[in-house]
Amino acid sequence: MSTNTLPAALAEIVDDFQALTEPDRLQLLLEFSRGLPELPERLKDHPELLEQVVECQSPLFLTIESEKNKDNAEGPRAYRLFFKAPPEAPTTRGFAGVLHEGLDGLTAQEILDVPDDMPELLGLTRAITPLRMRGMTAMLGRIKRKVAAASRLEH
Repeated sequence: MSTNTLPAALAEIVDDFQALTEPDRLQLLLEFSRGLPELPERLKDHPELLEQVVECQSPLFLTIESEKNKDNAEGPRAYRLFFKAPPEAPTTRGFAGVLHEGLDGLTAQEILDVPDDMPELLGLTRAITPLRMRGMTAMLGRIKRKVAAASRLEH
């Protein structure tokens, strides 16, 4: 699969990973781990607003919110992604960081069109355990399910 089927920001991230050797890919994943934004104050004290991705080895929680698209208030809504993952889980945080940077602010259709096997494009399948890869795929799947449900409610 080529990256031209991915949203631009996510395609650029995948290209960055693919251009590196395996050890360097792990370093890049750690950089995304450090770059994962903290939860906004309105979510920090409300864990009930976050959903756990139980397939992840480390505790990872996420939620989405929709907002009017800045470019076109009448057009499709943009979806914001929020993650909570412990600092001692750099692989999980790293992939959450990839998804945040690659998908945050996109429309429902753009997010839903991301192939389910996108995590494999990062070239980490030999560097991290199959269980962690399943967690990454589950994280993307959970985001897509939440976006699909939210976009159905808005129509």
